[in-house]
Amino acid sequence: MLKVVTMAKKRRKFTKEYKAEVVKLVKESGKTLPAICAQLGLTPSCVYTWVAQHEIDHGRGPAGALTTAERQELSQLRRRVRELEREKEFLGKAAAFFASQKLRGTHS
Repeated sequence: MLKVVTMAKKRRKFTKEYKAEVVKLVKESGKTLPAICAQLGLTPSCVYTWVAQHEIDHGRGPAGALTTAERQELSQLRRRVRELEREKEFLGKAAAFFASQKLRGTHS
């Protein structure tokens, strides 16, 4: 039996300037989004996401949608919370360790 192995495509990263240029091209060129994607070698779902985020960033998105700046801030805050939780856990373990050492020292 032949086994088919597929390799995942490497995820490409695009600069915010490139994304802005593609969105501008979609909005101003008169070409369809799929046509532009085919021309640039991009997936339509990716570019639809960029266009939707552009709309949100310019106040034309659905209620409650986060702007790019808000998404970045949220990501930073979540990272900081994880860091503080690790620090709190470490300090709790350290306090317990030193408390147990102190108890051992007074009873020996």
